[in-house]
Amino acid sequence: MTDIQRINPGPRMAEAVIHNGVAYLAGQVGTAGAPIAEQTRAVLAEIDRILALCGTDKTRLITAQIWLADIASFAQMNAVWDGWVVPGHTPARWTGEARLATPDYRVEIIVTAAV
Repeated sequence: MTDIQRINPGPRMAEAVIHNGVAYLAGQVGTAGAPIAEQTRAVLAEIDRILALCGTDKTRLITAQIWLADIASFAQMNAVWDGWVVPGHTPARWTGEARLATPDYRVEIIVTAAV
């Protein structure tokens, strides 16, 4: 049986769970009410922080799932994403529109990464 490692577990969820050499991060959101670009930058900074806690980094991303409150903000989010992601190390990615936990959130990103 393989061990499961939980990173900063709380009563509802952990920031990440590592199993079989894969880190599964919880969805990350930015500062409520901030513009989409600012929220995206904050989300990606949190992802970097949590990946480091897992002993990995964005060059080892496997997948990225992105939820936008308004798909019309796709280009603005991508402008920030494209500056963050490492060329040649891009993950499989999908993006959709969804109502997020509060109307003040504009983007939520969920990633998996090899450890």
